[in-house]
Amino acid sequence: MFDALSERLEGAWKKLRGQDRISHANIQEALGEVRRALLQADVNLQVIKDFIAEIETKAQGAEVITGVRPDQQFIKIVYDELLAVMGETNVPLAHADTSPTIILMAGLQGTGKTTAAAKLALHLRKENRTAMLVATDVYRPAAIDQLVTLGKQIDVPVFELGTDTNPVEIARQGVERAKAEGVDTVIIDTAGRLQIDQDMMAELARIAQTVKPHETLLVVDAMTGQEAANLTRTFHDQIGITGAILTKLDGDTRGGAALSVRRISGQPIKFIGTGEKVEALQPFYPDRMASRILGMGDVLTLVEKAQEQIDFTDAEKMQEKILSAKFDFTDFLKQMRLMKNMGSFGGLLKMLPGMPKISDQQLQEAEVKLKQTEAMINSMTVEERRNPELLASTPSRRRRIGRGSGYGESEVSKLVTDFQKMRSLMQQMGQGGLPGMAGMGGMGGGMSPFGGGGNRPSAPGWRGYNEQTGKKKPKKEKKKKGFGQL
Repeated sequence: MFDALSERLEGAWKKLRGQDRISHANIQEALGEVRRALLQADVNLQVIKDFIAEIETKAQGAEVITGVRPDQQFIKIVYDELLAVMGETNVPLAHADTSPTIILMAGLQGTGKTTAAAKLALHLRKENRTAMLVATDVYRPAAIDQLVTLGKQIDVPVFELGTDTNPVEIARQGVERAKAEGVDTVIIDTAGRLQIDQDMMAELARIAQTVKPHETLLVVDAMTGQEAANLTRTFHDQIGITGAILTKLDGDTRGGAALSVRRISGQPIKFIGTGEKVEALQPFYPDRMASRILGMGDVLTLVEKAQEQIDFTDAEKMQEKILSAKFDFTDFLKQMRLMKNMGSFGGLLKMLPGMPKISDQQLQEAEVKLKQTEAMINSMTVEERRNPELLASTPSRRRRIGRGSGYGESEVSKLVTDFQKMRSLMQQMGQGGLPGMAGMGGMGGGMSPFGGGGNRPSAPGWRGYNEQTGKKKPKKEKKKKGFGQL
């Protein structure tokens, strides 16, 4: 998401490179690029006008700090304005003093509202809050069955009375059941329509009047662009929403909804959906989103994803293996699968600063390389995975693995060689040594998942290098705290 917007904004910064100061004359071209980028991203027109006016005012009045280039100063101004448009901070869900907290889900058909309700219930579990889903969509075929299925998938109870009961009564009884069972939060899934109509609004209003929700969240499809903002404003005017959930941000979206919803409706975006999996719901952090849009990555979200997947006992064991050079193909396969659970390879890379500039072709090549690697490892015996040296010394084993995975012996040989070099490099880094840049040659255009390269120092003076003998000094292994996974 936001790739096209990021690329166009990169063009705006280039307009100011080489300038010694910011002036009315030299920012006009850059502002033009920003305007075109936002239009292309389908941001609401009024939001664009206000956005550009604010940037122009602040840029012309800004003093360029010594040591900071005008284009860098301009990026900071745009970043600050993005924060102002999307909201300064994350706005958490309400938590009622007296249980249950009642959350009413609203939205049009096709926005992913029912799935978002289940995702939200699963998210609440991470916060040690219990939840109950209430199915009031009696109109859409199989809507209740869908919610029941999702509830079983995430082990969250679903209250439903079939399709013959009034939705308002279902909502009322659902809240009463939650009170009786001591449930912390009730999430009410309501009916949607293909477009806004008064019957839908009236029903939502009756449900809201009956259960008095603490949160009314509008589920918005991010791919609708600036129309999402107008939709949010209409719902807010008629039923009074407290926030929005943007879904399908992993799709071919241009990002206009994220930049328009809050400014037009006055209500914050509270969550974003980033995939079809039930786990793919994240709290919305304006600062992180602004950082992604400007190509600066999103390290905090990446760390949070890792923390959800990493078992720290396993991490300690993995670190011991790395320090003693016993990291094997079984361990590597486990790391690859852990990374898959965190999301797509390309999605993870783009959370790292500087990585958003990697081309889609390079990312696709890296994805293919990882799949090839997994196929070859899966063709190995248990003993071969545990002892890569067997493969290094036995061509017949490499040929068999090549046939089993659909690749040639030469590709298996390269895998084994790269793996051994990587293992040696990891051991040196874990013990405090740092090989020279010559040892990183494999990190070039091929984007090998291993990195390749040698394991010897490229020059005297690096830690652990004995200038008299020309050999590495023996290191005493130390047990360190922290992540073992690399």
